Amino acid sequence: MPFEVRIPALGESVTEGVIVRWAKQDGEAVKPDDILLELETDKASMELPAERAGVLRIVKAAGEKVAVGELVARIEEDGGVRAAAVAAARPPAAPEAPKPAPAAPPRRLAPAEAEAEPTATRAGGPLSPAVRRLLAEHDLDPTLVPASGKGGRLTKEDVLAYLERSARPVRIEVPPAPQPSATLAEGEERVAMSPIRRRIAERLVQAQQTAAILTTFNEIDMSAVIALRAEHKERFQKQHGIGLGFMSFFARACIAALHDIPVVNAEIRGADIIYKKFVHLGVAVGTERGLVVPVLHHAERMSFADIEREIARLAGLARDGKLKLDDLAGGTFTISNGGVYGSLLSTPILNPPQSAILGMHKIEKRPVVADDQIVVRPMMYVALSYDHRLVDGEQAVTFLVRVKERLEDPERLLLDV
Repeated sequence: MPFEVRIPALGESVTEGVIVRWAKQDGEAVKPDDILLELETDKASMELPAERAGVLRIVKAAGEKVAVGELVARIEEDGGVRAAAVAAARPPAAPEAPKPAPAAPPRRLAPAEAEAEPTATRAGGPLSPAVRRLLAEHDLDPTLVPASGKGGRLTKEDVLAYLERSARPVRIEVPPAPQPSATLAEGEERVAMSPIRRRIAERLVQAQQTAAILTTFNEIDMSAVIALRAEHKERFQKQHGIGLGFMSFFARACIAALHDIPVVNAEIRGADIIYKKFVHLGVAVGTERGLVVPVLHHAERMSFADIEREIARLAGLARDGKLKLDDLAGGTFTISNGGVYGSLLSTPILNPPQSAILGMHKIEKRPVVADDQIVVRPMMYVALSYDHRLVDGEQAVTFLVRVKERLEDPERLLLDV
């Protein structure tokens, strides 16, 4: 009996996806754990492996939208293949005896004849123009069509029912397919939005419509972090097998600030405020398919090296399109680094249902005043967008100041003070 390949559960709130491609062709032999297809949902891409060995029979083509539990393919057992081969090797069956020729069609009532006989009748009375027209169009003799009208009169519905029973095609005028509301100008190209891009659009609009978003700004002197990183990055690499980046410093500073101002790590759920005693830290990653936000679960338990390794792992999966839904679920606070693209300042948008997001930006040398002297320092603007329904301005500003203080004096991160 063929094994049915169905779309598995895709995670919380995900009910459908699109088959991006089939890794195996229809009729191709597959083994357990062979990748059959790549599925893209509104949150991530995933690969579906084969659970049985056999021959693949594709039911749903690439590009089709499929729901959880929907049948997309069957895997036939080897016995089915052998049976097909045996059937192909059998000698051809003797030809069937010729069938008798079909009876001659009923006499055609020509349109001219129909129109010329307004008094054409059956036992039930004269035929209506609509009935005569149908009889003429489909070469029917009215005496062959059972009548159901009053007094045995033949009706249009009788003729249509007879045609359906006789499997005769009924000519139906099909309206032309609707054209796009806007025609493409020369040099334009129409491309369907991917599920991920549609979901990004939906969530950004949702965030703007459901939250009272406000942004506060500050700037950070990155001199101390740059010096500390330069001093220890080689030993860090040798010790932990991963490079020491700026993101781990910001992650640790935000985790400490969330401990100080816990409402920034909370969310509104109905009429309640849900406080989180853990930090599931989202880190925005740009990919060819759009922006995704994988999550470092329980980042509060991670060291600098743990954070760097997990960010590198998740970013690699994101760019390869191999993130699992669990990698994207449950975030409580997000960091987005527009500085890698050269952004000097921006206002990041919340990632619902989170209540805040930190935006990092480009490090740029600028003149600043230190100890009453104008000096040149590597400075970074930072932005905190927050949901003003839950987070007050004082709390948002204090949070950002706590992040700034720890990055300008990074020893505090090591001492947890």
